[in-house]
Amino acid sequence: MKFLLTSGGVNNKSIHDALVDMLGKPIADSNALCIPTAMYGHPWVGPGVKAWEFICGKEENPMVNLGWKSVGVLELTALPSIDENCWIPLVQETDVLLVSGGDALYLCHWMRQSGLAELLPSLNAVFVGMSAGSMVMTPNIGEYFVGWTPPSGGDETLGLVDFSIFPHLDHEMLPGNTMAAAERWAAGMHGPAYAIDDQTAIKVIEGEVEVLSEGNWKLFTD
Repeated sequence: MKFLLTSGGVNNKSIHDALVDMLGKPIADSNALCIPTAMYGHPWVGPGVKAWEFICGKEENPMVNLGWKSVGVLELTALPSIDENCWIPLVQETDVLLVSGGDALYLCHWMRQSGLAELLPSLNAVFVGMSAGSMVMTPNIGEYFVGWTPPSGGDETLGLVDFSIFPHLDHEMLPGNTMAAAERWAAGMHGPAYAIDDQTAIKVIEGEVEVLSEGNWKLFTD
């Protein structure tokens, strides 16, 4: 699977061009599934209007509204209650998974409960994450980002990439997300850690990592 891990969506030419290259064909010829699940676990988002805006492509962060050939909804909380034959072929045939922001640990929990986490490494699709949708791919998120608490506790996520992510660096709506805060966060992490703003994304193909940025970012290493 190919990963395009963003902070704020596909919101500049560098990230957009990388996505098209990873797809290997135009967006207009590509089928997408959007995953809003992370939103339900975050107190600032939750179910309702925000989830509807993401699914309909009416939010400010470009993902669902990029001009896909088709867009479907994959709601992870529903998957354990339906037959795998109803959704696994659909996921296997899609070109891209568009994963919203929200709460990374809530998303991780339902990725595991649904069976999607186990399926991901075998897929040929491009995984496009936004904020928590990107953080869920990392080994852990750090205490700074823990909101919803999983039954097992801790801050561990899926670990399909070998670095951690501090999103929304210097965001005007998140005054605590400064570079100094990112440095303190990184000091408690194990392995490489990236602080990225909303004009930055991280591309990962077969373990090769490339930062795509028209903004500000920093790599912290042990």
